[in-house]
Amino acid sequence: MRELLAKLLDVNVNQPLELPRILITFAITLLLGLLILFVYRFTFRGVLFNRSFGTALLLVAMVTALIIMPISSNIVLSLGMVGALSIVRFRTALKDPLDIVYMFWAIALGLTAGAGFFELAVVGCLVLAAVLMVATALQSGSRKKPFLLVIRYDSRFKADLRQILPAYTLKSKTATAAGFEAVLELSLRNQDVRLVEQLQQIDGVQSASLVRFSGDFQ
Repeated sequence: MRELLAKLLDVNVNQPLELPRILITFAITLLLGLLILFVYRFTFRGVLFNRSFGTALLLVAMVTALIIMPISSNIVLSLGMVGALSIVRFRTALKDPLDIVYMFWAIALGLTAGAGFFELAVVGCLVLAAVLMVATALQSGSRKKPFLLVIRYDSRFKADLRQILPAYTLKSKTATAAGFEAVLELSLRNQDVRLVEQLQQIDGVQSASLVRFSGDFQ
């Protein structure tokens, strides 16, 4: 059994692809791709989780492995495929730097697994997963998290927000016929979100809403 597994995991450059290697390549890529997807979900700190991007990470890894398998098995074919792939352009904008990291991680998984370096793919993915999860846990902890506070009020509002709220940054202020709207950025702990209820009780406050802030504000 050990000899059979070692034979399947062996890298045979310039040798024709066989069904066992194709299946084991896709199986390893799928399992490690699911690991990347799990780590991405665990470390995600945005407002809304993008399910399509998570699915894209899994498919990018498998598609890259599909492309690399024939390249690693035929040097002549690899020259033509590299030339053909040079015309491909990806124009999807990724705002979060971590999303770029995860995309490169998925591509690296496809490259290593498709080339037959399964041990490198497994060890590399486990190390990167551990680093990302530890870094996320250290940065989260009990620290305060960023929020956006949206307050709508009218001319009856006379309170001083500096005395009611913790330190904040004014992101925008809009005046309308019905009153005013202010968007504030502040950091709160989970137990501090009750300040919305306190603001609602102040005379002149029409509404107050609190939104988790991911760092992107236009």
